[in-house]
Amino acid sequence: PRADHAEAAARLALDMLASLRSLREEAVPVSVRIGLHCGPVVAGVIGERKFAYDVWGNTVNIASRLESHGLPGSIHVSEQIAQRLSHSFTFESRGEIALKGAGTIRTYLLEKPLQ
Repeated sequence: PRADHAEAAARLALDMLASLRSLREEAVPVSVRIGLHCGPVVAGVIGERKFAYDVWGNTVNIASRLESHGLPGSIHVSEQIAQRLSHSFTFESRGEIALKGAGTIRTYLLEKPLQ
């Protein structure tokens, strides 16, 4: 656990996009969409012969839906993330969208740090 988990995830996502931009400059055609949401999750190891660590829960599902509804090369975030990080980052509103299993929620695109 860490108190700044949302900010750390946002900075990681921005760094990932910056790294991909440098790859595209080298003529490597790579693009991603990133979804961020915050909330409780359950995590654990699964498997009997081949082990894998996984994370489950509604928070993961919403982040996944944000990613799939996002734009290539963007970070699509929930209102909870935007509110939590409004003191550190700028956001562009995408309005409300319907997410399977979550209903209609207000979403944003994470743009850049304020500083």
